[in-house]
Amino acid sequence: MIVEVLAAHLPAYTRMVVTGNRGGLPVPLTLGPSCVGRVTEVAADVFHVAPGDIVVDTALLDAGDGDEILVGWVGLGGSGTGSERTDRMRAVWHDGVFAEKALCAKETIVKLPGADTYSDPARLAFLPWLCIGAAGLHAAGPLAGRDVAVIGATGQLGGAAVLVALAEGAATVTAVGRNQEALDGLAALGPRVRTHQLTGDRATDAAGIGPVDVALDALGATPTADATMAAYDSLRGRGTLVLIGGVRQELTVPYGDLMRRRLTVRGSWMSDQATVSTVWNLVRSGLLDLSSVELLTAGLDDPAAALDLAERTTGLGFVALVP
Repeated sequence: MIVEVLAAHLPAYTRMVVTGNRGGLPVPLTLGPSCVGRVTEVAADVFHVAPGDIVVDTALLDAGDGDEILVGWVGLGGSGTGSERTDRMRAVWHDGVFAEKALCAKETIVKLPGADTYSDPARLAFLPWLCIGAAGLHAAGPLAGRDVAVIGATGQLGGAAVLVALAEGAATVTAVGRNQEALDGLAALGPRVRTHQLTGDRATDAAGIGPVDVALDALGATPTADATMAAYDSLRGRGTLVLIGGVRQELTVPYGDLMRRRLTVRGSWMSDQATVSTVWNLVRSGLLDLSSVELLTAGLDDPAAALDLAERTTGLGFVALVP
């Protein structure tokens, strides 16, 4: 189908993608992992959306059996190493959505009922990141009345997860990160938000984070796994640690401790269509207020300036490409 791109999130780490530091790309291609857009044309076998509908393109194309790709971006599901089938998928679905119009696979498109009346459609470009955070949180079960910690909350993905946890009724949300200014901004969201600035000492950080029922790790690349393991240490009995970030370290999980405290460690990558609908309903109902997110916009005419702006943006702020 053809989608008129209304706004596309430009992740803060896009420059690293462009320079090849986040994995291989089937170049040349048009970048862009997700967007909000208006459907203009559909193929004869597309029935769930129609021209004029406002949709999210999630970029996640799933062929089953663990073979998944992010169209127009780095990232493979399953083993993460790719396969002959993912190579063929990338050959067919090659280009992303950093464009005025995009050709999108029907499997990556989710309709947003009522979005045509949303007052600020560019803000909806943040939805896919909210959904990635939500999928990770949902992996730990219902959040209502539970204490949640988000590790890496000062990044865009972690900040998105904080918003979702609050909207879904967490008793407290402990925002954990290194940037004190960003932590202060998260604390301003309301009295249920606690903050902890990472010290680098595992025991100190565990005490500052917890005790919590759910810890969501949204950290990017880190030199050690100490912050992630501090989150593990902060869990109450029967608690859950969910990994959704970019940490590339080995985790040494103590067998006996995991067993005796009945803990769960889960991995979560991207999100599914049901999560997109859930998060959109939170936004549409006003339970998740996107006005707390700082929206910065850039056009397609100066890619270098857009990359610079995205790289400088963190916390509850993001850059949307608006063609």
